[in-house]
Amino acid sequence: MYEYHIEGGFPIKGCIQVSGNKNAALPCIAATLLSQEPVILRNIPDIEDTNVMLSILRSLGVGVEKIEDHVWKIDAAHLTSTSIPAQMSRKIRASILFAGPLIARTGKATMQPPGGDVIGRRRVDTHFLALQDLGARITTNGKFEFSANKLVGADIFLDETSVTATENAIMAAVLAEGHTEITNAASEPHVQDLCLMLNAMGAKITGVGSNILHIEGVKKLSGTDFTIGPDFMEVGSFIGLAACTRGSIEIKGIRPKDLRPLRISFGKLGIRWNIEGDSLFVSAGQEMKVNTDIGGMIPKIDDAPWPGFPPDLTSIMVVIATQVEGTVLIFEKMFESRMFFVDKLISMGARITLCDPHRAVVSGPSALHGEHLVSPDVRAGMAMVIAAMAAHGKSRISNVYQIERGYEHLVERLQSLGAHIERVEIK
Repeated sequence: MYEYHIEGGFPIKGCIQVSGNKNAALPCIAATLLSQEPVILRNIPDIEDTNVMLSILRSLGVGVEKIEDHVWKIDAAHLTSTSIPAQMSRKIRASILFAGPLIARTGKATMQPPGGDVIGRRRVDTHFLALQDLGARITTNGKFEFSANKLVGADIFLDETSVTATENAIMAAVLAEGHTEITNAASEPHVQDLCLMLNAMGAKITGVGSNILHIEGVKKLSGTDFTIGPDFMEVGSFIGLAACTRGSIEIKGIRPKDLRPLRISFGKLGIRWNIEGDSLFVSAGQEMKVNTDIGGMIPKIDDAPWPGFPPDLTSIMVVIATQVEGTVLIFEKMFESRMFFVDKLISMGARITLCDPHRAVVSGPSALHGEHLVSPDVRAGMAMVIAAMAAHGKSRISNVYQIERGYEHLVERLQSLGAHIERVEIK
């Protein structure tokens, strides 16, 4: 086990390359099961979640070869199993993404309920309903068992705009017989990446980037060579880190169109950046002042399905708000436990009123001090790293496994920016 030891109060400065989008890499890895030809995936982040997904492929008999850093060749020509090992299934939420491609490819799949972040109830009903619409049969007696004689295209209306349920439905529908329409589909950049990869393999998906997808089923998919897009969640995290430490940063390899929802919400906290080509620049000396709504009203930062502000960044915004002059309401609509890390920020000196599981009123700026923190999930863990780096004194963060599930080589990259952070083994 490891901890992060952080000494705060030092502005970051330097240049960093953004990693590949974790949330695109995971479904694209699962989608390689849909072809009997080799698939090359590039820009795969070297993090725990992708390593688990690749391990699941190996357990199914898939050939998995690392060609170079962040590049993997996957050959699913011969499957030896359709059952995901229980210990792997429980490690990450994304294990559920193997259901769609396994059913489409083999007509069956078995797995334990997926694990992942503890941020509230994360229902899988939408996955089941979509797969049942396509012709799958599902039993849930302690484990999930899927079977289908044949998948047939259907008119699917998702009961919630679930990213992973949309991805599962897409992966099942591309090999289903006939036409499928998915309405109320998620349209995040990572969903778009999956669709673009599948189209490169011979799928027929239209409406990419919208909430209505049309899919004409094909009999088989070929291999492809596909590059995962940049992780805009990581970009938002590093913007927040620069602002909170009063530092500056250049983030290379961004995709500007992915950052439009972020610019509005960060702007409410007085944080600005410039974009030149595929580089984003955050300068020192940000305004760091809440921009009130018309009439001097307290502004609200709330998340929503894409193209709304992404829920994965609400934890980061709470920490940023503690360092900004003024008052803001953070409204996390998606997960009822995501705000429960704010008690640790309060113990560091933050002025936060937790109204209910979804809403927090933050008044700043607050002088934070070092504290012992425990990371509950990927994004709250990164928020704690930012808080510790903005605080005076030393902090310890435990359960860093959760953070490293989503941020590649975080300690080394932060050290390159001048952060006073160490990864310490706890015996």
